[in-house]
Amino acid sequence: MRIALLVPAPFDTVSGGYIYDRRIVAGLRGLGHEVEVVELAGRHPLPDAEAEESARAALAALPAEARIVVDGLGLPACAALAEDLVARGALALIHHPTALEHGAPLEDREALRGIERDLFPRLARIIAPSRGTAETLTAKFGVDPARIGVVEPGTDPAERAQGSGGPGTALLSVGTLTPRKGHDVLMRALAGLPDLDWTLTIVGGARDAVHAHGLRALAEELGIEQRVTFAGELDGEALEALYRRADLFALATWWEGYGMAAAEAMARGLPLAITAGGAIADIVPMEAGAVSPPGDVVSLTKALRRIIVDAGMRQEMAEASWQAGQRLPRWADRAAAFAAEIEQA
Repeated sequence: MRIALLVPAPFDTVSGGYIYDRRIVAGLRGLGHEVEVVELAGRHPLPDAEAEESARAALAALPAEARIVVDGLGLPACAALAEDLVARGALALIHHPTALEHGAPLEDREALRGIERDLFPRLARIIAPSRGTAETLTAKFGVDPARIGVVEPGTDPAERAQGSGGPGTALLSVGTLTPRKGHDVLMRALAGLPDLDWTLTIVGGARDAVHAHGLRALAEELGIEQRVTFAGELDGEALEALYRRADLFALATWWEGYGMAAAEAMARGLPLAITAGGAIADIVPMEAGAVSPPGDVVSLTKALRRIIVDAGMRQEMAEASWQAGQRLPRWADRAAAFAAEIEQA
């Protein structure tokens, strides 16, 4: 097949969604498919004029035989091109609906909701990363379940985490510094444990500069700035080293289309303390960690206290996490599943 993926630039962005896109593209090419990545300029997901013009030019330049897949972040820029997308049998890859981005201005979310409610049901097929996201697309955006395919992200075989070796408990959180990831909720929860010996490392790029600055200010306000490290955007061995030396993975997310960072933690056998935002709770077995309601600082504080204090519980959770992590999908067959969804469209 000749496939074109339309995605906001830059394609080398470090995030779960972009990692998924890059791994699928590499896998499709490995299977012999011709894949063109078309990077869209401008502002996304709420598009500006440059984004809309970039989408228009990109679609016009694609050959008739190309199977078009639009990443959900770039889809709103194609709103004026809806009829062309429908005529060409375009698909969308929806990691999570942009209208559900926690912390975005209400007027932006409402504008995006209108665009997505109009576009989603009209596309030839939507590929989602989880059953939870697929159900959301049906319940909140009116998409026929028969037109949604699920291709979960994969994991690579990884060494089991060794832990910090103490003293204290080393927590790791991986997620961009945006409101949706709930790092503020996590820090407030940990601030309620001044009597325990813990440290927190947050890995993630400052996509929202104002929010990122606010997180650092919050750490100072809570009196935990000496315990919290903002490591910035990391991947490769630098990130692997942090997984290896962590004792506990924590993420207080408001909404996840899948939860790739949690899956990576499980692939390394880390116990988890998470919030049930979106599909993430579906991939974390109860015995592998603690799950609190999104935004519930009190519940998360209690869960973290139990896990940090009880080393035996933490060890049992780590074993359950490791076992569950070995059952997660691997990247080796994800591209084939993705290609099958394109064919079905």
